Amino acid sequence: MTLSLNIRNLFNDSSSHALVDELRKRTSEKEILDFEEKFNSKNEKNLHIYICRFLKNRSISRGLASKWLVTIIKNKESKINALQKLNN
Repeated sequence: MTLSLNIRNLFNDSSSHALVDELRKRTSEKEILDFEEKFNSKNEKNLHIYICRFLKNRSISRGLASKWLVTIIKNKESKINALQKLNN
């Protein structure tokens, strides 16, 4: 199933299953960050919000959620650190 990255009403069964499948497919940091960037550019809420909801609803494993969230957070922190170095 192909997932449209523009997800408005995500929490119907088919679109949430499709997104979870997309999360499972991507294993490298680059794939994760590329998907996050595309997803966030086409949706009102950022991907980490959906991952947290999936985790809360037990739709994905803790391991998968933590892998994605750690990758996303580390990327954001490195961007913040790079900007802080530019401003100093």
